[in-house]
Amino acid sequence: MGYIHCCGALRKTRTFKLVPQEKFLLCEIDYLKKCPVCGHLVVQLTRVDNGKEVSTIRKVNEKAQKFFDKMKNQILYENKFINYPHYGKFYLNYNEFGVKKRCYANLSRLKIGLAENK
Repeated sequence: MGYIHCCGALRKTRTFKLVPQEKFLLCEIDYLKKCPVCGHLVVQLTRVDNGKEVSTIRKVNEKAQKFFDKMKNQILYENKFINYPHYGKFYLNYNEFGVKKRCYANLSRLKIGLAENK
């Protein structure tokens, strides 16, 4: 999953791997269907050449849609990332010094600093 910087934040995009062109080792295209702030469609082509230099081409709205339609025939596959849920219920009752942690959630039972009033 790629990111495009739009409206002052990084937005998650769909990333497609393209057939490498003549002088390039890697070609990827990022597709942001709709920015949640401005509502623009954004397409960004990122290429890495043999000298390890990165070049980007960025298009917005109608030009982006035309550019993406033009590049569709060069798409090899879409990079899909799987988010595995973390369902862990393990809790370690010891701190970093090996001492058992104590819970002070019930503050009414604590007798620290109480003085007897008469």
